[in-house]
Amino acid sequence: MLSKNLIKYLHSLQLKKYRQEHNTFLVEGAKSVLELLASDFQIESVVTTDIFYKENSQKLDKQPFRVEIATADELSRAGTLQTNDAALAVVKTKPNDFLYAEKGEYVLVLDDIRDPGNLGTIIRIADWYGITKIICSLTTTDWYNPKVIAASKGSFTRVRGYYTELAAYLEKVRNTEQGTGVYGTFLEGKNIHQTTFTDTGYIVMGNESNGISPTVEKFVSQKITIPRFGGAESLNVGIAAAVVLDNLQRK
Repeated sequence: MLSKNLIKYLHSLQLKKYRQEHNTFLVEGAKSVLELLASDFQIESVVTTDIFYKENSQKLDKQPFRVEIATADELSRAGTLQTNDAALAVVKTKPNDFLYAEKGEYVLVLDDIRDPGNLGTIIRIADWYGITKIICSLTTTDWYNPKVIAASKGSFTRVRGYYTELAAYLEKVRNTEQGTGVYGTFLEGKNIHQTTFTDTGYIVMGNESNGISPTVEKFVSQKITIPRFGGAESLNVGIAAAVVLDNLQRK
C-alpha cells in the first residue's frame, strides 16, 4: 500500500508549481515507462504493479532508484491516467539548455501552443520525422505537464525542448546563422507543395487560435501554407505540423 505522503507527493506533481519546486515530473503507463527506462533521464522512483514488475524485473532490478509495488487501483488514484495497470515513475527534469539548428538540421519553433495534448502530439510527430529539437515560447504549455508526457507516447525521451523569448532567439538566429531559413505557417503563405527549403532551418508553428504572433512573424523569412481543397476552416496544429514536416522530409 502506498503511503499517504507518497500519494500526496505524486498528486502535487500534477501542478507546474510543484514540478518546478521539486524538479521532478510524472511518467505513466507501460509504454512511456519502458521508453523512460531505456533513456538517459534520471529516475527518482518507480511505482509498479506486481505483474509489470515481474515482466520487467531485469530492467528494474539493480537500478539506483526505489521501486514500490502497488495495485492498479492505487496507481490510477495516485496518477492522472483514468486506468493504469502497469507503472508510474517520478523523474528528474532536465535543465533548460540552449538549442539551435546545426548544419543540415531542422528545428521546430512553437509560438504560444497552449494545449498540452497538442504539445505532446507535436513532440511525437517531431520524433517520427527525425526532429530532435523544439524551441518553445515562454507561454507554451509546460513540457513536463502529465498530459504532454502522456500524449508524446515516450517521444519526450528522444526530443529535447528549450524555452525562451522567441523574438530575441530568432533575432540571434537571423544575425548569426547565415543561409538558415525560418519558415512560418500562415493562411496567406506560399503553397508548401511548391516551397524550396534550405538545408538548415526552423519551422514556426503558431497558437491554436491566433496563429503566429506579430512579434515572431517579423523574423519569418518564408511564409508557407497548406493548401485547402475542401471546406474546413482550419487544421489542428498537430496535424499541420505533421503535414509540414512530411513535405520538408520529402524535399
